[in-house]
Amino acid sequence: MAATTRHRRATWVAYLPYLLPGLIAFGVVIGYPLATNVYYSLFRWKGGLAKMNWYGLGNYTDLLADDAFWVSFRNSLAMVVAMVVVPTLIGLVLAAVLFDYLGRRFGTRVAAVLRATYYLPQILPVAVAGVVWNWILNAQTGAINVILSSLGVVNPPDWLGNPALAMPSVMLVLIWVQIGYPVVIFMAALQRVDPELYEAAELDGADWINRFRAITLPQIKPETFVVTLTCTVAALKVFAPVYVLTRGGPEGSTLVPSYYSFLNFFDKSKVGYGAAVSTVLTVVIIVVAVVILSFQARSERRDREGR
Repeated sequence: MAATTRHRRATWVAYLPYLLPGLIAFGVVIGYPLATNVYYSLFRWKGGLAKMNWYGLGNYTDLLADDAFWVSFRNSLAMVVAMVVVPTLIGLVLAAVLFDYLGRRFGTRVAAVLRATYYLPQILPVAVAGVVWNWILNAQTGAINVILSSLGVVNPPDWLGNPALAMPSVMLVLIWVQIGYPVVIFMAALQRVDPELYEAAELDGADWINRFRAITLPQIKPETFVVTLTCTVAALKVFAPVYVLTRGGPEGSTLVPSYYSFLNFFDKSKVGYGAAVSTVLTVVIIVVAVVILSFQARSERRDREGR
């Protein structure tokens, strides 16, 4: 037993020089800011040189009665649909079509050009994309409403100013921005699939849909979990598109937790309350990530046992 303990200690000592830079970076970039945020959430503080008044868990109990806080988390579900569900489903189909259909019939260059086209919104700065979509969705001079007016529509919709239309409009923009990411990931995953599987299925008379269901989906399951995890985290902490397009309005219809925290930090000078919102959001993201990773581990274990 003592020998085993000494061996483990020696192993840790041997690995420490390699782990230390990463641990230091984690502490500086993530650990210290997170601890500071949690500390601020225990106070009532207006920021700057204002006095910090101890409030304990008061900010967290205040959140329970804050309707705007709950609305922001409810709106996060719409963001998950726009950034995870829809792009992943469409990305799966597009990647399979580009790889297994267009790539075979028109060459890999055509598939690569289309893949880059789908991914282009991902590399655009959020400010540029926001300006473009603000122009497209503008109630008076936007491209969509100009076309509708030319078709005889008397009162075109106010896409970003109507509480009933603002969230669907933001979701549309997020789908446009996000869809290229799963396409690229899934196409990269399909590169490692044995082409003989598709050839054998095609010789057996399987059409594209059956090849997609029986070969493509099972083979890229690990990448599907990766896309789901990363996109879900991005959806829960989305900030820039909401800030650029709607600033959480109108009437809080597009308010999300990250922007609500920003409002309390800077506009309302309620630093402790904004820190509490950020802390709760962090906990939710960690819980969701753990759940997704546990599902992935369970799925991989079932696959190993089924072989």
